[in-house]
Order: sequence, then C-alpha cells, then structure tokens
Amino acid sequence: MPSLKDIRSRIDSTKNTQQITRAMKMVSAAKLRRAQQSIVNLRPYANTIYSVIADVAATGKVSHPLLTPKENPQSLLLVVMTSDRGLAGGFNTNVNKFADNYYRENKSRYQKVDFLFIGRKTSDYFRRRNVNAVDTILNLSKDISYKYAGTVATRLIDSYTNGDYDEIRIVYNEFKSAISQQVVSELLLPIDTEKNATINKGEAGFPADMIFEPSPELIIDQLIAKHFVVQVFRCMAESVAAEHGARMTAMENATKNAGEMINLLTLNYNKLRQAAITTELIEITSGAEALKS
Repeated sequence: MPSLKDIRSRIDSTKNTQQITRAMKMVSAAKLRRAQQSIVNLRPYANTIYSVIADVAATGKVSHPLLTPKENPQSLLLVVMTSDRGLAGGFNTNVNKFADNYYRENKSRYQKVDFLFIGRKTSDYFRRRNVNAVDTILNLSKDISYKYAGTVATRLIDSYTNGDYDEIRIVYNEFKSAISQQVVSELLLPIDTEKNATINKGEAGFPADMIFEPSPELIIDQLIAKHFVVQVFRCMAESVAAEHGARMTAMENATKNAGEMINLLTLNYNKLRQAAITTELIEITSGAEALKS
C-alpha cells in the first residue's frame, strides 16, 4: 500500500502535468484560430481557380502535360503529410495507417512506389517498414507559407514532367472542425479536371460557347502552375489546422483526466490519513486503558 508521502508526491506530479496540458491546450487553441482563418480565406480561391481550369479543359480545345493522364501508370510517388510532434491524439497514427494500407493494397499496380514524407512522425513510422523514401521534409507547422508550398510544388512538378513518376498522390488530414479531422487521399498529378467541370451541367460555370481571350492555351499555362501551388498550400494549411485542433482536443482530455486523477488521489490520501489518525487514537486509548488497569 502506498504511503501518505507517495500519494502526496503523485498528487503534486499530476497537478504539474495538468498545468502543462492546460497551457498546451491554450497555445493550440490560439494557433488553431489563425490556421482556421487561413483555410476559410484560402478554400474559395483554391476551389474557384480549380473550377476555371476544369471548365477550360472541358472545352476540349486545350491540352497540357499536367492534365493528361498516363496510360497504364507504372510509377507512383506517395506524399504522406503528418506533424513533427506527437501529443495530438490519433492525428499522426490515422494518416500513417491509411497510407500504409493504401500502399499495401495498390503496390501491385505499379512497378515503382516511392514515398515523400512531410513530417517527422510519418518518417519515423515508415522507417521500420520496407519502403523507398526519396526525402523527408520537416518543420511544416513552423515554415508553412505560400513560398514554402511553391518550393514543394515545383519539386513535384519537376518529378512528374521529367518522367520520374506517372502519378503523384498525397495523404493528409483534412480539417473539418476543431474536434474533427478526416484522412483523405488526393491525386495531385495528373490534375483531375473531370470531377469538377461545370460546363453543360446546369451549374455555375462557363457556357459551352464561351470564347476565351487571349486563348485557352495561354489561360491554362498561366493558371496551372498557380493552381498547383495553391492546392499544395491548401493541403499544408488543412493539415496544420487539423494538427492544432487534434492537439487542443487531446490536451483538453488530458487536463480533464488529470483533474479526475487528482480527485481520486486526494480521496485516497484523505482516507489513508483518516485511517492513520484512527489507528493512532486507538493506540492512545488502549495505552491509557492499560495504565488504568
């Protein structure tokens, strides 16, 4: 049975831990608000530029290397995005397991499957598995910016246009709310325009007889590079916001659990102290009775 000193030490230790988790929750909440606002501002722009490209491509008047799927693709680059730090619940584990399952289920379709890791946690996870990693990118949550996304996007485009890979796919956590994230897998290259084309579908889009100036080809050339950087930046922003939301929730639960443990330890401490006092009183009373007799 633990002594009063042991229980007192556990109570103090748990209180210190609770202070840390409460502070981490507050920091994550502040970072989440900024990251969430970035997503709110970015999503409409990203969706609009994607719709324009899809509508122009749907006219059938243009072709572009980044829009043309490879026949019978034989090589895949799988970009897996997590965080560098833990203490975020299942944020990292869910992405890693999803990517691992996708790799196992689809690797027979390709002659070559390589990985690009964004985040230390995914690099650590796959290091123990027999996969080919081309590189690891760290410090995403610190360095995220449009310029940073542009560097990564340029690297991916070069790998695709040079023929290193027939497809490039990304797996990451999409931000839903402060308490909800969803692991998604998106095909980055070639750009899939069919799923978003609005021409002749009765939706908000270009009429089928729309005339493009100066030309559809020039519009596509100008927009595709910008679009791809925006999409990479959006994925990064979604992942960072999801990370802060997951960590805030995890630290909130940890703070709550620490409070419950403190209450339980305090109850046990009081019971043990009361038992010690009772035992001491009994001994004193027994001694007094012995002296009388």
